[in-house]
Amino acid sequence: MDSAPGVGPVTAATIIAELPELGTLNRQQIAALVGVAPFNDDSGKKHGVRSIRGGRTSLRNTLYMATISAVRFGGDRSHIKQLYHRLRDKGKDFKVAIVACIRKLLTTLNIMVKNNAMWRDNPALANP
Repeated sequence: MDSAPGVGPVTAATIIAELPELGTLNRQQIAALVGVAPFNDDSGKKHGVRSIRGGRTSLRNTLYMATISAVRFGGDRSHIKQLYHRLRDKGKDFKVAIVACIRKLLTTLNIMVKNNAMWRDNPALANP
């Protein structure tokens, strides 16, 4: 896991300790478990804003810092960094873009664990 940009030994150890389900769930389930899946706030004709909630807070905080590091210091070909800049160029808020990058990093790590693979700067890895 620590071959991914932003993921060091502490982040990898935290993920292993707090997320033993990694590699066994699909991308929607793993995002909801960590608390980075967008949930709607709709009722009848009211369409509320989508927001994240629930999940494992300490793990989400760790992934937040790993994603910040990946966006700032990841290579130019890193799909996490590219996703962040693409969303910001579209006018998305900082937090919205970072949460999307956290979800991308998490799903990529999930696939890496499932396939016993190393990090590749290839978006196809994150979209099976």
